[in-house]
Amino acid sequence: EETTTGLNRLHRLAAAGELLFPASNVNDSVTKSKFDNLYGCRESLVDGIKRATDVMIAGKVACVAGYGDVGKGSAQALRALSAQVWVTEIDPINALQAAMEGFKVVTMEYAADKADIFVTTTGNRDVIRYEHMAAMKDQAIVCNIGHFDNEIDVASLEKNCTWEEIKPQVDHVIFPREGRKPAKRIILLAKGRLVNLGCATGHPSYVMSSSFANQTLAQIELFTKPNQYQAGKVYVLPKHLDEKVARLQLSKLGVQLTQLTKAQAAYIGVPVAGPYKPDSYRY
Repeated sequence: EETTTGLNRLHRLAAAGELLFPASNVNDSVTKSKFDNLYGCRESLVDGIKRATDVMIAGKVACVAGYGDVGKGSAQALRALSAQVWVTEIDPINALQAAMEGFKVVTMEYAADKADIFVTTTGNRDVIRYEHMAAMKDQAIVCNIGHFDNEIDVASLEKNCTWEEIKPQVDHVIFPREGRKPAKRIILLAKGRLVNLGCATGHPSYVMSSSFANQTLAQIELFTKPNQYQAGKVYVLPKHLDEKVARLQLSKLGVQLTQLTKAQAAYIGVPVAGPYKPDSYRY
């Protein structure tokens, strides 16, 4: 399984004793989560927003909900285009990371009537609620690159607002008029589903090849070593296979890898051919 949300479901099944087979956690392979989630989203998010809206991002306030790997890539991409990037977070560690990277960390309640672009990246539900969107600026852009469409309360928009399709996957959501004021509208991309897939073509194939290599190696590992993997448990791909995926990608980038000597390997207590880091190492 290579999605964070899918893994949450697998772990719940395992905890309840309802997982009937061994499962491989590909998402937490470093060559998946730190590449697909971060570098993939860093390119495909703005691709989706640009294709959908043709809007200039420079100078706008962009609010990124969540600062996990997907949120980190999204925030980096928007800042690279000279947006003022704000971040919302529930986790104090991720919030501290965002602050130390120079991002303003706020709540959605604070950002709702101030930001121009909103991006959800959390994999959770009700991250942007109806009351947040009702407070937004006219023509605010709202999109999701986390997981399901319930990160944004699309159901309430369908119930309470008028929808006007601008073009496929791009809608004006028109709120009820308040007195004599013109009706406010926001721009919702991909109907709240994944904007990089709904409004663009997803991640570049190069970064996806790392994810798919992980999936292939995980299937081979489970198939060839059935006695090592028990039904009902979720396993992380072994570190040496994670490093193998990285090695396979290096030649395409013209990378020259330094080789440890036997003396160096003995000094730090690792094999010459790896793996080089303990499972607890945080890349």
